[in-house]
Amino acid sequence: MKYITFAVPCYNSQDYMRRCVDSLLAGGRDVEIILINDGSSDDTGKIADEYQLRYPDIVRAVHKPNGGHGSGVNKGLELARGLYYKVVDSDDWLDAGAYRMLLGRIRELCGGGRAEFGEGIPDLFVCNYVYDHLDEGRKRSMDYRNIFPADEMCGWNDIGRFRPSQYLIMHALMFRTDVLRASGVKLPEHTFYVDNLFSYQPLPFAERIYYMDIDLYHYYLGRDDQSVNEKVLMKRIDQQIRVTELVAKSVDLKEVKKTYPKLAAYMTRNISIMLSISSIHLLLIATSEAERKRREMWERIRDYDPGLYCRLRYSTLSGLTYLPGRIGGKLTVGGYRFARKIYQFQ
Repeated sequence: MKYITFAVPCYNSQDYMRRCVDSLLAGGRDVEIILINDGSSDDTGKIADEYQLRYPDIVRAVHKPNGGHGSGVNKGLELARGLYYKVVDSDDWLDAGAYRMLLGRIRELCGGGRAEFGEGIPDLFVCNYVYDHLDEGRKRSMDYRNIFPADEMCGWNDIGRFRPSQYLIMHALMFRTDVLRASGVKLPEHTFYVDNLFSYQPLPFAERIYYMDIDLYHYYLGRDDQSVNEKVLMKRIDQQIRVTELVAKSVDLKEVKKTYPKLAAYMTRNISIMLSISSIHLLLIATSEAERKRREMWERIRDYDPGLYCRLRYSTLSGLTYLPGRIGGKLTVGGYRFARKIYQFQ
């Protein structure tokens, strides 16, 4: 049995993908690594084939026309044979010691054949991730110690309270493959920021959660062309808005609240964060067209779900990014600059 399928979407990744793949190979034959060459024009595909040739029991190279990051994630999920499914971006990597601990815990929890039937094993593993400014020699670990009990199974009604800087991103999560498939999550092609949908829509389908307080995933920051770079995000603001609206419409939060009220509260907060990011960057663009897009984004949320709109507008962080007038805009941008400095994100 393959315990984990790692999907690595690659697009023109020749300069850094080896660091990523080499870190995953430490799992040996307990894992499979699917390298998805997304129509690259450099030697990415050649490198993927090289790894498959050297490690045929572990690595699969898949070549497809360019469809964007979401397309690669979808393809990996379609082909996955592992019990769990994790996406690792081609410029990121896993910590060796934490990786060994995760695999060891999966082996323990899946003992006695329970994994075959899905009995008593986690639907979702949560681990810490690290904002790694590798080229600058600084990093910051993001943990969930105040949210989940460490090294024990829990459910959504057992979780604690998220701090303002905390939310569940793809890099922290590893879902069971069949849970992801049951959730119906499918990411749009040729669209950035789709990680937000992947780390949101399947959450209500994960009944059993297991948190390990280990710094597993290193999230590289520093390339000028990264999608989280402020200037790049402003250029792609229409895609950010699109994903925000897809997330808002992907789950019926009223239904979630009936079973998991704490999860529903978190998911509402997640939409709020995404709206805040979109609103702030539209303010940074500072054109009449950007202001129109900001207004229309909020109006579409209101038209889709008036109750959700009211919660987002008047009782969450996102409401503070939709303050009226020029002064309101300056306060919003100032708060964003301060938070970016404190939390060291891009």
